[in-house]
Amino acid sequence: MGFALQVYHAACNGELYSRPFIESFEETPMLVAVLTYMGYGILTIFGYLRDFMREWKIEKCHIAREREEQKDFVPLYQDFENFYTRNLYMRIRDSWNRPICSVPGATFDLVERHLGPEQENNTTSLTVLSPKMRVTVKFGVGMASTRQEMGNLDRHEELEKLVASFLGVESAMAFGMGFATNSMNIPALAGKGCLILSDELNHASLVLGARLSGSTIRVFKHNNMQSLERLLRDAIVHGQPRTHRPWKKILILVEGIYSMEGSIIRLPEVIALKKKYKAYLYLDEAHSIGALGPYGRGVVEYFGLDSKDVDVMMGTFTKSFGAAGGYIAGRKDLIDYLLTHSHSAIYATSMPLPVVEQIITSMKCIMGKDGTTIGRSRIQRLAENTVYFRRRLREMGFIIYGNNDSPVVPMMLYMPAKIGAFGREMLKRNIGVVVVGFPATPIIESRARFCISAAHTKEMLDRALDVISEVGDLLQLKYSRHKVLPSLDRPFDETTYEENKE
Repeated sequence: MGFALQVYHAACNGELYSRPFIESFEETPMLVAVLTYMGYGILTIFGYLRDFMREWKIEKCHIAREREEQKDFVPLYQDFENFYTRNLYMRIRDSWNRPICSVPGATFDLVERHLGPEQENNTTSLTVLSPKMRVTVKFGVGMASTRQEMGNLDRHEELEKLVASFLGVESAMAFGMGFATNSMNIPALAGKGCLILSDELNHASLVLGARLSGSTIRVFKHNNMQSLERLLRDAIVHGQPRTHRPWKKILILVEGIYSMEGSIIRLPEVIALKKKYKAYLYLDEAHSIGALGPYGRGVVEYFGLDSKDVDVMMGTFTKSFGAAGGYIAGRKDLIDYLLTHSHSAIYATSMPLPVVEQIITSMKCIMGKDGTTIGRSRIQRLAENTVYFRRRLREMGFIIYGNNDSPVVPMMLYMPAKIGAFGREMLKRNIGVVVVGFPATPIIESRARFCISAAHTKEMLDRALDVISEVGDLLQLKYSRHKVLPSLDRPFDETTYEENKE
């Protein structure tokens, strides 16, 4: 299959979709795949040669290694991870170790680092001065206590009421860390005798939370409803292994936008399946909340669905709200249960008040409760920027993954040598980019990941696109063999969305 283009429309799925659902994943060209594997093969061969030279003290190794006196012990570090770090990661480490020394807005400042081979473990110390906030002067920078003891203030409760109002649910609870919101709350919702069905591309926090729960875990293919339904049907028919007793509960774990693929969950179909088989749905909206839907309420609003159809709504404050932490939202009895059973609620220090203030301010802006239309216009601008940026990249001939409306835009690089080269060449032209490779992605699917912002003007996007095109020509990154389809040029049409929703 040379080109996988999935187009799901209301006409194809009954009444499930109120708007076209378009995702594209162009298959890796055969020649590029072969050359990518050859590149990793050559790096591996030379890596083993360098390790041999290090063993005989011909070449010096500057990274952390086990001490000589520990040679008789079982190795503490995993061999392959060390091998990858020594021989592949160290060649392009500069692409991931660039500290930001300004407010991350439409533009930002990077610390320029020059690391020689003898400076493998160096760090750069930064001093960043920020304006004092009123809430910091009054309450300090930390609570030094959990919510159940002395760390619960009225501002925490105001934040949670605001989140619940924003999402259209009964209640919500905030946590100080987004990763822990998943990893510490899923074990409170599922345990032994429960079945968790997890999308194969779910974030590490969801994977860890599922494992910590002690539940049986089964993985379905990404956004593949046939695969999910097959697992649901088998779970109902066969029950638990050996005993064949019914599962205590079945929990489906999915994300709103998948951060490495730019893919949007096919939520209407997931909800239809969870209702059909009486399962529960846990939705992680880390990348979709504040970014999708005409009012920024996430993937549920994007599809025009009822928030009550999602049993557990999770999201983070680290993206659209420019802060830290996460939330769980849903029915009041769910939140009351988590208040007494979640390890994050019982043992973790409550969210610092300056962070709470930042989230409240941002959320009120998005909701229009600050008395302006700034939030609404930014949501609209983000949607327009996303469609424009994706279309231009496809017109240039790059392979772009994901949904046409996803502000997370993965651009495929493939070859290991081009990961570092793309990041460095872009930085020479004053454009900072995020490049991603193995093991965060499949070995032949290295990529650059762009995250579009409402703060980007068309002039900024055009300048970035011109530089991307220039570097793409230099490194021969324009792999696509297909022209842009006319249907992909459709701009975000809020009027049509509202009409379809009605």
